Amino acid sequence: MDRDELRAWVAAYERAWRTPGTDVLAEIFTEDAVYRQSPYWEQVTGLPEIARMWEEQREGADEIFRMSSEIVAVDGDVGVVRVEVGYGEPVDQEYRDLWIVRLAPDGRCGWFEEWPFWPEKSYRPD
Repeated sequence: MDRDELRAWVAAYERAWRTPGTDVLAEIFTEDAVYRQSPYWEQVTGLPEIARMWEEQREGADEIFRMSSEIVAVDGDVGVVRVEVGYGEPVDQEYRDLWIVRLAPDGRCGWFEEWPFWPEKSYRPD
């Protein structure tokens, strides 16, 4: 993977979040992908489980948010991305994330791990 491929994958992720339903997830995640919402949360494994989690986590494809990202590093098939997301207008929920993304040869993600940070949240594991 190179920075352009990772940048394209991040853009596809954002488009998927803004798209109704979960069918589009097959375009960005492998069938057996692993998705971790935090290094301390239990991983979600497989496209059907990722789709279920995806729908539980978002208000809907029409929720208002802004997202910006910066590629931090790429090494082989692994990339690290700094992401900032603000939900609402005006923003009432904000996150800063580090994403660790491992892309398969076909450009879809086989491993995704978030390190989310948000204001006034404890960063110790429960």
